[in-house]
Amino acid sequence: MFSFFKKKKEADEMSYFPMELDIHSHILPGIDDGSPDLETSLRLVQGLIDMGIRKSIATPHIIGDLYRNTPVTINNALNALRQKLKEEKIDFEVNAAAEYMLDSYFLELMNSGNKLLTLKDNIILTEFSYAAMPDDPGKHSFAIQMAGYVPILAHPERYPYYYGNYKMYHRLADLGFMLQLNLLSLTGYYGKEAVKAADYMLKNELVSFVGTDMHHERHLSMLQDGRTQAALHRYLGHRNWNDYLE
Repeated sequence: MFSFFKKKKEADEMSYFPMELDIHSHILPGIDDGSPDLETSLRLVQGLIDMGIRKSIATPHIIGDLYRNTPVTINNALNALRQKLKEEKIDFEVNAAAEYMLDSYFLELMNSGNKLLTLKDNIILTEFSYAAMPDDPGKHSFAIQMAGYVPILAHPERYPYYYGNYKMYHRLADLGFMLQLNLLSLTGYYGKEAVKAADYMLKNELVSFVGTDMHHERHLSMLQDGRTQAALHRYLGHRNWNDYLE
C-alpha cells in the first residue's frame, strides 16, 4: 500500500504545473533572442498547451542597445502568430506586452508620454541588467510609479550581484516592485545560487508571480521534464499562480 501511494504521489507531481497563464515568455517569432520563426513559435505554444497553459502574454525584450522593439513590431509578430494558430486550428489565447530593460532608453520611452505595453491595466514587466547592479533601483521604481505604472521585476533570483545579500529582495519589494520568479530557477538550470535565492524569496513570501521565461526548445524540454515538475510541486504547492493577471 505504501508503494502504491508513493507512486501515485510521484505521478501527481509529474503532471503538475503551477499556472494556467504564462506572463513571461519570448514566443513571438523573430523579434528578440526567443523564437526565431513561426514554426518554432508553434512548437513552443504546443508545449505550453501540453503542460496545461491556457493563455500566454508574450513579453519580447525592449533593450536600448539591442532590441528596440515597438508596439508596431510586437503587434506584427503577435498577429502573425495568431494567424498561424488559427490556420493550424490550435486553440490558444496569446497576447503581448514587453519586458522592459530599465536602462536610459526605457526612461526615454516613459518620458515620451506614449503608453507602455502592459500585462494588465497599468502593470508592466521590467528587468535589470545581469552585468551590473543598478545604481539606484529606487529611482526607477519612483519614476515608474509617478508615471502611473506598477512594475513587476523579472527573475530577481538570477541577478548575481544580489547573491549573499538577500535583504535586497525585501528592499525591492518595499520600493514597489512585485517579484516574478522563473520556474527553471527552482531546478538548478541557472545554478545553485539561483535555487537558494528563489527558495529564500518563496519562504519569505516575496514572490508574486512565476513565469516560464521560455526562449527556445531547450527551455521547453526542461519544463516538461518530470523532475522539473516534481521540483515545482515541492516549492510552489498546489496554487494557481498568476490568476491575479487573468
